[in-house]
Amino acid sequence: MKVIYSDQHIGHDPQQFIVRGRMKRSNEQPERGTLLLNAARQQGHTIVAPDDHGPGPRAAIHTPQYLRFLETVWERWQQLDGASDEVLPNVHPFPNQPFTYPDSLVGQAGYHMGDMACAIGRHTWHAATWSAHVATHAAQLVLDGERATYALCRPPGHHAYADRANGFTYLNNAAIAAQHLRQQHDRVAILDIDVHHGNGTQGIFWRRKDVLTISLHGDPHFCTPFFTGHAHEVGEGDGLGYNLNLPLARGTQDEGFLQALATANATIRAFAPGALVVALGLDAHEHDPYQALAVSTPGFARILGDIARLGLPTVLVQEGGYLSEDLGPNLASALGGFEKAA
Repeated sequence: MKVIYSDQHIGHDPQQFIVRGRMKRSNEQPERGTLLLNAARQQGHTIVAPDDHGPGPRAAIHTPQYLRFLETVWERWQQLDGASDEVLPNVHPFPNQPFTYPDSLVGQAGYHMGDMACAIGRHTWHAATWSAHVATHAAQLVLDGERATYALCRPPGHHAYADRANGFTYLNNAAIAAQHLRQQHDRVAILDIDVHHGNGTQGIFWRRKDVLTISLHGDPHFCTPFFTGHAHEVGEGDGLGYNLNLPLARGTQDEGFLQALATANATIRAFAPGALVVALGLDAHEHDPYQALAVSTPGFARILGDIARLGLPTVLVQEGGYLSEDLGPNLASALGGFEKAA
């Protein structure tokens, strides 16, 4: 399988992440990319550097106002008196109430940054744009005839909305890949198997029927992002019935995950897409530091094998998976399982 990877992410190393009121270094560290790359290389996959696909693919998903914010906020933030080296919000608008887009940069940060897990540093915009190029390049290779590709994206993307960063993510790579695939396919499906709900992806396609969005994840009654990912969320307007959430109980193991996946795959077959994007989180693992679900390392091979048997042109887009010694073996198991079944 061709693995698309760019080392342009390395400078993005967020230091500020607030967990239960305590500041710590972000879990989304450059070492994650290195571990994943080494695992893919050791398995014999072909490593491909992406082209610069320009601003078009990200602009097809994200608002101009938000893209300008991401591109310029760090330099503008440094001009504020007493500002930190990284942009981090301290105020957010209240939902479902009228408000005005703020002139204040502090207010803009609160508007465009959904939580305190998406600090923006000097190199964040550069890393995010190249992560989007990785996803776009992987999708283009599939359009050009590859059966499947793996986009080793860092930073990840599935929590990012059209106009808001969230949960370690800035540009929604899976959404960008799916929109790129729409150039040739009337319908595209996104299947998110990260331990956390793909809330940004759901939000982007909430009112669309050309992109089916499905997410298997830890039940939001106990698992972040808490506010989304419940089973009753099914889309609105033209998108009504084109969003499926399959929340899983804490500690769900391989068999429980595979049962939910069977429901997801049956829905994908009914939708009959021309291509598939898999938001490949590896944090459902039993030893992942997040400790929400309990998928085994061999379980990832079974999961990806079932997905491969859908027989669709597929882009695998890297999402979560906390930094641990299991991260590389989990990726190797996932890619190996897909290739064996494809």
